[in-house]
Amino acid sequence: MRGNPGAGRSEYKLGITLALLAALGFSMKAVFVKLAYETAKVDAITLLTLRMGLALPIFLLMSRGAFSSLRQLSRADQLRILFLGMIGYYGSSLLDFMGLAYISAGLERLILFTYPSITVLLGILFMGKKLEKRILLALLLSYAGIALGFLHDASVTADKIALLTGSGLVFGCAVFYAIYSAGSESVIRKLGAARFTALALTVTSFTTFLHFLIARPLSALQLPWQVYGYSGAMAVFSTVLPIFWQASAVRYIGAERAVLFATLGPMLTILLSWAFLGEPVSLAQLAGTVLVVGGVMLVGKAKR
Repeated sequence: MRGNPGAGRSEYKLGITLALLAALGFSMKAVFVKLAYETAKVDAITLLTLRMGLALPIFLLMSRGAFSSLRQLSRADQLRILFLGMIGYYGSSLLDFMGLAYISAGLERLILFTYPSITVLLGILFMGKKLEKRILLALLLSYAGIALGFLHDASVTADKIALLTGSGLVFGCAVFYAIYSAGSESVIRKLGAARFTALALTVTSFTTFLHFLIARPLSALQLPWQVYGYSGAMAVFSTVLPIFWQASAVRYIGAERAVLFATLGPMLTILLSWAFLGEPVSLAQLAGTVLVVGGVMLVGKAKR
């Protein structure tokens, strides 16, 4: 007896909707950060502390079953989770927030989208994976796209040193996240993506809190309510919910289709930053976005 085809179509539509929501949520993160910077004099570690502090209760709920799974892992895997949680979300997010103080949200998103190609390169350099012509083409497309985005920002920015500083910080963020992506593969096979992510994000939260307590007085948290509003929106709509949405989208439509929708991220960020931040948009920037997305899609085909 055949299943209900209508149910299959409805699940497919739900998967597409969830993938689009995840792409939108992740794309809003840079906009929330820039809005917070415009509202008050707040630094990267304080803003990151607010984001992770507001998201931590949900992470802990997610992690309840994950902590018991730690016993199944070797000490090496436990240390790997600790390292990856520190570098993958704490280290990369801190560099990202610092970079956004200098460059536009649109350029930030373009640079961040180099992490799939960096992940593949790490696999080639350190994990014995083969270098394919498709990867070389993907790299050319991605970095040509970033060059166009950089030229766009250079044409509207007077402070070229700030532009270089911000771009370097965000590229460092992409490298850190690529290390996290490449290094997490073996642990995810043992724990599952949801449990691993919950554990890594919990490590990130406590590492962030420790950094804040060492570097800043508690009075640094005395900020306008708008900053807390943007941080809360970032925690819920650009951190926690997109993770759930993306995972559910993979369940309904598969990882390959879900990743394709994620490539809408740079374009969404450019449009959102134009609408909410008044950042200018140019043909060079849009062409750069197309090139970067093309490079990401080629990397995805190569990995398959």
